Amino acid sequence: MNWLDLQLPEKGSVVAVGMSGGVDSTLVAMLLKEHGCHVIGVTMSSWANDMDLPPSADGIRSSCYGPDEIIDINQCKAFCEANGIEHHVIDVQEAYHREVLEYFKSEYRNGRTPNPCVRCNPTVKFGAMLDGLRAKGVNFDYFCTGHYARLVRPEQDLRALYSDEKIPEVEQNLHPVMIACSADVTKDQAYFLCRLPSDVLEKVRFPLASYTKKQVFQMAQERKLDAASRAESQDFIPEEYFNVVFSDKESIPGDIVDLTGKKLGVHRGIEHYTIGQRRGLGVSSSRPLYVHSIHPATNTVVLAGNDDLLCSALIADDWVWAGDYKPQNPFKALVKIRLASKPSSAVIEPVENGKYKVTFDIPQRAVAPGQAVVVYLEGVIVGGGIISQGIE
Repeated sequence: MNWLDLQLPEKGSVVAVGMSGGVDSTLVAMLLKEHGCHVIGVTMSSWANDMDLPPSADGIRSSCYGPDEIIDINQCKAFCEANGIEHHVIDVQEAYHREVLEYFKSEYRNGRTPNPCVRCNPTVKFGAMLDGLRAKGVNFDYFCTGHYARLVRPEQDLRALYSDEKIPEVEQNLHPVMIACSADVTKDQAYFLCRLPSDVLEKVRFPLASYTKKQVFQMAQERKLDAASRAESQDFIPEEYFNVVFSDKESIPGDIVDLTGKKLGVHRGIEHYTIGQRRGLGVSSSRPLYVHSIHPATNTVVLAGNDDLLCSALIADDWVWAGDYKPQNPFKALVKIRLASKPSSAVIEPVENGKYKVTFDIPQRAVAPGQAVVVYLEGVIVGGGIISQGIE
């Protein structure tokens, strides 16, 4: 398949830039301004001040969600004011609480391992925030962010990627915008963007797609941007915030057992455990033990040896497919079952009710329900689903 990279917004176009205060989004805003675009900075406010979380002691934001967001907002405001860029802060507290925070807690309490970034991107960053900007009467031609990912369009019909798919002559050709891996494989964020539909991507651009992180810092330093000296963005919530986030309901202790059902200890509440976890289990054993599975119906956490965590396949649902085209036949592709995992060869086949089975060539370790499974063909994302079950 031949792929066409989407070009930067045209000179003179109105571009909204999602700004976090970090070096990536700040540089994007500056590059687009230099390119001749009319840049509008937009920063989301998700913190509802409804939890007793400590603010930063050193003036550096400690998490994606928390009281420190005012640090980033003020940094964005200062940069935009200094460079003659219009800036808006959009309140997304309600959407963030519903779509990300409550989802995060519900998934953990149901024995699953959610990925809040995968959830946040389509519902909040590329959803509620842009809706809020439009509601303020701000019109724009493109939305740009500092994500490390490429946007491409197939020259041929998308269905040609799937070897056994037939392309009806009477139907319109499918040439959707799709997400591909960035030039910097160490910073690639395509996985996090797997649930952005193609119709949304039509007017999205990622100006840092062809740069490495090192090059980004160099360009920011050349432009004397304050953001070049700031720390990298942090996780959704730091570990020390976890108990506070889950304090709205009391944790329910239960049994920790092995694969035979033998009791090994007592857990603190299933929301504190994830598949593959080794540390903090509170049990003694002559061999390393890991979380094998979590069963909310019986409130049990099952431990096993490392080899027992291998899965030959998985079932996933809630898929988002490029161009909204749902493959009809089995096909071979590379898949990732978490951000840090290496792409693995597998066969993807439809089963029932919108679910797909992913069968690995080589068994994969610690397949975690709730995580995203992302499917790549020729380095381009064709689909992303949510793991519902690992199959040994």
